[in-house]
Amino acid sequence: MPPRNRREFLKLAAATAVAANSPFSWASTPTRVRAWATSQDRRLQEIKLPAWRKAAPAASSGIQIDPSARYQEILGFGAAFTDASCYLLSELAADKRHALLADLLGPEGLRLSVGRTCIGASDYSRYPYSFDDSTDPDPDLRKFTIEHDRDYILPTLREAQKLNQDLYLISSPWSPPGWMKASGSLLGGSMRKKYLPAYAEYFLKFLQSYSEEGVKIRAVTTQNEVDTDQDGRMPAALWGQEYEIDFIKNHLGPAIERASLDTKIWILDHNYNLWGRVMDELSDPALCKYVEGVAWHGYMGKPEAMARVHEAFPAMSNYWTEGGPDYRNADYATDWAKWSHTFTDILRNWARCIVGWNLVLDEKGRPNIGPFSCGGLVTLDSQTHEVKPSGQYWAFAHYSKLVVRGAHVIGSQGTLADIDHVAFENPDGSRVLVLTNQGAEQKVECVEGTRAIDLTLDPGSITTLQW
Repeated sequence: MPPRNRREFLKLAAATAVAANSPFSWASTPTRVRAWATSQDRRLQEIKLPAWRKAAPAASSGIQIDPSARYQEILGFGAAFTDASCYLLSELAADKRHALLADLLGPEGLRLSVGRTCIGASDYSRYPYSFDDSTDPDPDLRKFTIEHDRDYILPTLREAQKLNQDLYLISSPWSPPGWMKASGSLLGGSMRKKYLPAYAEYFLKFLQSYSEEGVKIRAVTTQNEVDTDQDGRMPAALWGQEYEIDFIKNHLGPAIERASLDTKIWILDHNYNLWGRVMDELSDPALCKYVEGVAWHGYMGKPEAMARVHEAFPAMSNYWTEGGPDYRNADYATDWAKWSHTFTDILRNWARCIVGWNLVLDEKGRPNIGPFSCGGLVTLDSQTHEVKPSGQYWAFAHYSKLVVRGAHVIGSQGTLADIDHVAFENPDGSRVLVLTNQGAEQKVECVEGTRAIDLTLDPGSITTLQW
């Protein structure tokens, strides 16, 4: 049965990871198949499988694993350290905060290894702010300060880094300072071209200031969701593609280069349906000199857009940087199969990471100064401080606990009703297969070379195999 309270939740997560024959000790039993399932009555529970058997000579049914077909390298899995999430975490007693962060990032927890931060306020903030809230234009950035983040955002990030020293942080702005925009406000509006040089220095100051605080940002996007201002209902900004091209190739890229920083630049940070814009931008060699990848959201369009971009620009990486549950949905805590189906589509279309939206929110999706009803990867009850994991949490567990940085997606074929599959090979040679069943109970044969294994998938389940 699912955990009834925060104590049971954390106890279950820890017990799963520290059980005898840890799933992370691959080398000791390279041919033994282990499996974990999440379904109506299970939460990442280890299940018994039969031994490998000899595959039929012309086996073509079921799922065929092909390790010789290697695709993108995996960066990792994670969620966003928004102002809202970091504030809620800061309100917990130190031991409770550490326990929750350990469950999300630690070696005995989800092992999340990618985090997204906000350059200034997002819609999931306590109030709108930037790092230069001057009432008058300040192109020399004399009033620049990250003082706001020193209170609870930077301490949370430092604690997270201690729990996972491989934490890869990416940062995105929801809005430039208001004085850089035609509207003069952080809410909605569009960027003014004359402030592009100052905005590049703003990014540089942010990166250097965070580094001085012991937090290294590994990649930045130029704007969260470049193609909308959300009708002025939240921090947001419109960026025409010619502005994004100009900003990167003539200002941000050269500024990072001059400062000898190794921070990567990713473009777009918006939906699949804008893949044509990506194609146009990447057709500019001067922009490509500075751009390492494309950041994608899945709210509009289809993930095959990433494959189209990969086919045209195979040297360019693809990253999935935002998507989360709605706390109002009745299946908020149980829609793991839906999320694993989404994750499979993302990973089978060349994405190197999957980053959920808010790490932690309360039971009403707060703090929130925007119009949307997102829930956290986990819900932290505002009165009791009990933790409720989302269905997305359990979906992540089937990937983030077993697929490590440097793994590659490998070939898996087979079309079965309601079944999704994606396979990986970790750097040490261990392999992982994630099977998602959105339908009724189903028997599945998995074949690798001359051997096969049979298993039964629970209805509405995720099953992860490791060998």
